[in-house]
Amino acid sequence: MAAFHEVRFPLDISMHGRGGPERRTDVVVTGSGREQRNARWADSRCRYDAGYGVKSLSAIAAVVAFFEERRGRLYGFRWRDRADYKSCAADRNPAPDDQALGTGDGVTTSFALRKTYGAQFAPYTRDIVKPVGGSVRVAVNGSEVLAGHDFDVDETSGAVTFRSGHVPASGGLVTAGFLFDVPVRFDTDYLEIDLAALDAGDIPKIPLIEIRP
Repeated sequence: MAAFHEVRFPLDISMHGRGGPERRTDVVVTGSGREQRNARWADSRCRYDAGYGVKSLSAIAAVVAFFEERRGRLYGFRWRDRADYKSCAADRNPAPDDQALGTGDGVTTSFALRKTYGAQFAPYTRDIVKPVGGSVRVAVNGSEVLAGHDFDVDETSGAVTFRSGHVPASGGLVTAGFLFDVPVRFDTDYLEIDLAALDAGDIPKIPLIEIRP
């Protein structure tokens, strides 16, 4: 991913942020009142606002320093979405059988991390490209394998690569559990800082937008 810094936006601020996934759908209503709907995007794209977490002068200083080092919209970075950063339910810890990555054929060595939403009607599969270091657990046919021995993880792309001698056999179901960040960038080149209070302040809006892989 070009023009990207592998650094996370300050967690203490992002934990108070707001936002979530966005989609684009065209809706055409005919004269009879019937609708025709068409999805313009195959994948959702998340938007966030980090401004809600900035309530002190120290937080303002941290955001300004982060913003300036990213040169505004120029460089992307990692964002922790508190509502969705696990391969599993929010009240669980990642397990190696959380998400299906694919089926081995005895030759394929690399599998992309992904997370599937829904199950019955129209499941949506999302590519996970920014896993958290040390969090990825992998299993083949339900048996957990070891990171650094059986496989390696590219934390900048989300690729799981099996080492020689440990490539999943034909029919082997590869699954994984993990924590992940969202690749984003600032969606503004201007920070409006409010210092009306004597010993406090805020930045009303800090818009962020997901960078698609």
